[in-house]
Amino acid sequence: MVADEPTKIPGKQSGGEQLLDGQVIKLDRGYPLVRLENGREVRCEHATSLVKGADWRAVIGDKVIVDAPDGHDKGIIVNILPRTRAFVRKDPTERALPQILAANFDHVFVAQPLSDVNTRRLERELVLACETGAEVSVVLTKADLAEDDQHIAEVREQVRALAGPDVEVDVVSLQDPASIEAVRAKVPEGCTAVLLGKSGVGKSSLVNMLVGEAIQQTTPVREDGKGRHTTVSREMIALPGGGLIVDMPGVRGLGLWDAGKGIEAAFADIEAVAAQCKFRDCKHANEPGCAVRAAVEAGEISQERFASYQALMQESEQVSERREEARRLRGEKASDIRAAKEARTTQGARGQAHHTKPKKRSGKRK
Repeated sequence: MVADEPTKIPGKQSGGEQLLDGQVIKLDRGYPLVRLENGREVRCEHATSLVKGADWRAVIGDKVIVDAPDGHDKGIIVNILPRTRAFVRKDPTERALPQILAANFDHVFVAQPLSDVNTRRLERELVLACETGAEVSVVLTKADLAEDDQHIAEVREQVRALAGPDVEVDVVSLQDPASIEAVRAKVPEGCTAVLLGKSGVGKSSLVNMLVGEAIQQTTPVREDGKGRHTTVSREMIALPGGGLIVDMPGVRGLGLWDAGKGIEAAFADIEAVAAQCKFRDCKHANEPGCAVRAAVEAGEISQERFASYQALMQESEQVSERREEARRLRGEKASDIRAAKEARTTQGARGQAHHTKPKKRSGKRK
């Protein structure tokens, strides 16, 4: 999924100013850290014109244009280039606004601890991951804590059945270098991956295994076997001989946002059966000729999976209704929104081709 794109904001070039391409490689409580095309890394603030009105902010992975003169300790992000894809959730503090967590990636790893897989959360994570349009894999961490090999095999098959045939499931263990290499191979040179998972599932430990050294801080597990929250920033980390991986802090809330396609992908088995329903707009409740209800009653689809599917569909519809209500309150028309998106895309593409000759930038250096 590609979220609504920020409008390209022209910059300004004059004596002493130097505009450079860059990418946001770290996002924490301070200023975004941008790696410039010349290899220099600089903390940046946003140009006033970027955040005024639309209030756009660069996120981890964003390609940006930075005014970064030599001798200054901070640069100014004057442009955010169009995103190839974005990881979007519903803003947990707002009724009908999206929150973008990462941009411009190729693969999403969903991490779950093998000894304590949360299937309801996993289904939601898979919906959001599939919605991005990136390749998706599940990584079962902490296999060292499993009871035995039979337990590992059983959990892996359960997760495979839940994730569907298009999502690979890997089990990683520090005692099994081949398992770590299998995950690393999915992030070749030129590829960027996002690592998603709740706090304490072993993401930092996984990154350390992939890198081959302890670059991410970890904390001992509690007496109940669960981990503690460690990572507090989003950061791009280079893998030896491979691409980049974004280690994101534990994401608690996973509210859906425009997740129709993600649900279709994550519940492809139910969607395939739904195509056989008598009515095209079947809600799979009490309608006659419902193939999905028949499959559930026959045991072909588990009651738990169907209940999760129904709940996520209902949540997605409610979010869509609130978005529509918010749009009406703002006095916007659907055609106006489409036209604005097309204009932003066109302007962004034009700006990306000619960003070396910007016209104007507002915003003062602090």
